[in-house]
Amino acid sequence: MGLRAVLFDLDDTLLWDARCVDEAFEAVCLHARERTGVDAKRLEEAVREEAKALYASYDVYPFTQMIGINPFEGLWGRFRDGKPEFFRKLEALAPQYRKEAWTRGLKALGVDDADLGRELGEMFAAERRKRSIVFEETYEVLDALKGKFPLLLLTNGSPELQREKIAAEPNLAPYFDHIVISGEFGEGKPSAALFRHALGLLGIAPEEGIMVGDKLTTDILGASRVGMPSVWVNREGKERTGDISPTYEIRNLRELPGIVEALR
Repeated sequence: MGLRAVLFDLDDTLLWDARCVDEAFEAVCLHARERTGVDAKRLEEAVREEAKALYASYDVYPFTQMIGINPFEGLWGRFRDGKPEFFRKLEALAPQYRKEAWTRGLKALGVDDADLGRELGEMFAAERRKRSIVFEETYEVLDALKGKFPLLLLTNGSPELQREKIAAEPNLAPYFDHIVISGEFGEGKPSAALFRHALGLLGIAPEEGIMVGDKLTTDILGASRVGMPSVWVNREGKERTGDISPTYEIRNLRELPGIVEALR
């Protein structure tokens, strides 16, 4: 059987989420430096560490891990959508989490100011919300594939937050025949059930699809669990660890059309 459909991850595969987060941190930490004199880079490092530790302390943490909602998404997400009750807990926790993460980060640098922590937490959410960056090759590659294959977007995360990211790029959604968000399905990548659901929407067998993503432990592992070929987008040239093996490895999405045409 030849290739009949292409499945894409969203964050850091098509959208440059990490850069959006980096830029939001930079803007807020430079503002904090003007207010208090703290070193902006050290504050960013402190807040990142405090956010991760605080996030892991909540009883909703296992749910966020399963759905695929990372600590920095927690710093700007609202979590108003999603059927599982855990989303209501996240919604209630989010404002305090933002405030506490930034307050603790400031305190680590000698500034004990909860009001400023709250201000910076809300500023970070606003700064991250202002940004939407796609990789320079994203639309070029989607243009090359659209019309030749059904395309499906398979993304982990909160329904509201992922749809907000997609809506910020109005040209993106029309490329896809289906958009599947883990928070709506109830399980996140690498869940085999989630991948089987995506395959069912496309009406294809696993060997007739190919999963394209940047994370070995979610995109590539999940594809392997259902017997689907995969493409690991390894832009930074990371060393592969463990026994998760993609079918193909590329450094740039521009390498993808040649692979899928050969499989077609």
